[in-house]
Amino acid sequence: MELWDTVEPPAARRLVAGAVELFAERGFGGASTRDIAAAAGLSPGAMYVHFPSKAELLARIVLIVHEAAYRAVSAATAKADTPAARVRALVYALARFHAAHQRGCRVVQNELGALAPDDWARVRGERRRVEGLFRDEVAAGVAAGVFEAADVAGTTRAIVSMCVDVSRWYRPGGADSPEDVGALYAHLALRMVRALPC
Repeated sequence: MELWDTVEPPAARRLVAGAVELFAERGFGGASTRDIAAAAGLSPGAMYVHFPSKAELLARIVLIVHEAAYRAVSAATAKADTPAARVRALVYALARFHAAHQRGCRVVQNELGALAPDDWARVRGERRRVEGLFRDEVAAGVAAGVFEAADVAGTTRAIVSMCVDVSRWYRPGGADSPEDVGALYAHLALRMVRALPC
């Protein structure tokens, strides 16, 4: 299931999907509104019925991806009962998400600079929400004496950045599945916090 499958109405959904493909291939600046409408099977002016501008279409895509990422990681720790299990679950969920939704995530990472200031402020809030979940768990592990991390904020930033970067290099259909990537990155993250045997 694609992240935009719930976008309504269907014409707006096709515009979002078409824009993601074009932004991934050509970049935000290289895809015209006419191109996006054509990719959606719509007339050139039809895009403006659903999105006032190409920039607002990009902002919608970026928010869809960030909100979905937050849902994925916030649900990940429901059955985890130790700091190590919670960090493992968070990292697995975020790395897997960026592999499973590689195209959309890569567009987001590549095109953040094209967002309007107000849209960037909202997205920054979403990013802080995700990072906060990780930071809280790393800090809890340090406080419990099961993690060693001299710089909780810096370590958290490195872990989250590592997961986000998956969308840059991952290619669907390769040797590793999104689940393989999630498992490897979860293992690496626990090494980064020097998780001690429980």
